[in-house]
Amino acid sequence: MASTAVAQDLKRLTQGPHAHRNLSTPQLVESSIARGEGRLSANGALVALTGARTGRSPRDKFTVEDDETRSRVAWGKVNQPFPPDKFEALLQRVLRHMGERDLYIMDLAAGADPAYRLPIQIICEYSWHALFVKQLFIRLTPDELATHAPEFTIIAAPEFEAIPERDGVRSSTFILADFTRRVILIGGTKYAGEMKKSIFGVMNYLLPQRDVFPMHCSANLGADGTTALFFGLSGTGKTTLSADPERRLIGDDEHGWSQDGVFNFEGGCYAKCVDLSPEKEPQIYNAIRFGSVLENVVLDPRTGQPDYSDIRYTENTRAAYPIEFISNAVVPGIGGHPRNVLFLTADAFGVLPPISRLTPEQAMYHFLSGYTAKLAGTEAGLGSEPVPEFSTCFGSPFLPLAPRIYAEMLGRRLREHQATCWLVNTGWSGGAFGAGKRMSLRYTRAMVHAALDGRLAKEKFVVEDAFGLSIPVACPDVPAEVLNPRNVWSDKAAYDAQARLLAAKFVENFAQFDVPDAIRQAGPRA
Repeated sequence: MASTAVAQDLKRLTQGPHAHRNLSTPQLVESSIARGEGRLSANGALVALTGARTGRSPRDKFTVEDDETRSRVAWGKVNQPFPPDKFEALLQRVLRHMGERDLYIMDLAAGADPAYRLPIQIICEYSWHALFVKQLFIRLTPDELATHAPEFTIIAAPEFEAIPERDGVRSSTFILADFTRRVILIGGTKYAGEMKKSIFGVMNYLLPQRDVFPMHCSANLGADGTTALFFGLSGTGKTTLSADPERRLIGDDEHGWSQDGVFNFEGGCYAKCVDLSPEKEPQIYNAIRFGSVLENVVLDPRTGQPDYSDIRYTENTRAAYPIEFISNAVVPGIGGHPRNVLFLTADAFGVLPPISRLTPEQAMYHFLSGYTAKLAGTEAGLGSEPVPEFSTCFGSPFLPLAPRIYAEMLGRRLREHQATCWLVNTGWSGGAFGAGKRMSLRYTRAMVHAALDGRLAKEKFVVEDAFGLSIPVACPDVPAEVLNPRNVWSDKAAYDAQARLLAAKFVENFAQFDVPDAIRQAGPRA
């Protein structure tokens, strides 16, 4: 609960004459269009543009450093400290700004499991932002709303721009989290994903204190009722592989693993739209309809149809929709303890096997590493060679606590529930990017299905030389020769050199972690 003084300020703000509380989806859509915030596409989704900020602004994100956070937060580039007095001054300026505008207030929650649910309130300057959070978080019943007492509040003020010299921030944009006042301030950016990820950061801070492992992953449920988790950075296939018509979706991005099982933090999905098609991702394509929000998607000026291949605004085009719009979703988003945990990587160096089985120590090593690769040409400044990307725990921008806390929780959960951890390479085979080719999605799906239904565990496994990974010698519906990456390189010496190069990158990155020798020795051999 926010402090008394802040709670009084928020009460005055949200009960003013221009405050609109918990409007319906049609009301929010109508308001957004009437206010010129967005327009309807031919499929019924509301389309909004976010201007200069088309993604998160991690360098503008800060956490208030005080008695609550000083000894708990892992301070550094990700968790930048912010003075309490500067936060209070900026909060008052934002409150005055919001008090002069129509406001859209949504009372929601994070956490599908009522035992670990966080009641939240989001105060929006834009009605389309209110629609976005309504579709992304847990929507409450009338009875739940009657007793709703928010424990965290987001104030989203995209039209308020900070003055760095006055406010102590680095630009006109700011994302500030205060764990004592229990308030998140967001200003100077229209990008709605900041609200979603701010609450994820809050859950990552709060839940380990309650012995819940917070995870940046998707989750689904098999016909036999067993849960699977999918970790992976952008471009690794996390959403594609978890949105499986043969399995039921628990959630696409954020979950907790408690003593009772897995639960979704959210009540919706936030899917990438670039090159979306009904052939490649039918569930996501069909989920975009009235009530959905499309960010920065280009519409055909004549037909109003979305053009998902047009990235003139950004490649980071997004769709937000309630999880109920996925035909086989699990509602509420709760599952049992996972039997399988999959780490997805798109290795553009062509070194890692397409699938390998990890020991708990290897799982902790690769979890802390959080590896994938960026490709030449995808970002300004990248050369002709692939660039390794390491994001601790597959979600370093959202982790307030020391990485070892999350890694230890993973290792403990894997051992307690005898879950199998798999490393799946959806990247290149037979050579690096530019020489080899990307692993067939059909083969990847076959390997994932075989892992999840238990067939793969029955195959014989051998240990490959480069990373010491245990790989199957056969897999149903997959050519045996692709399972060992060295076999599909025509130049074996070139593979060995590439493996040594990538292994050195892993070792260099892992030097930052203070872990037991057993985990450090679970890394690459090359």
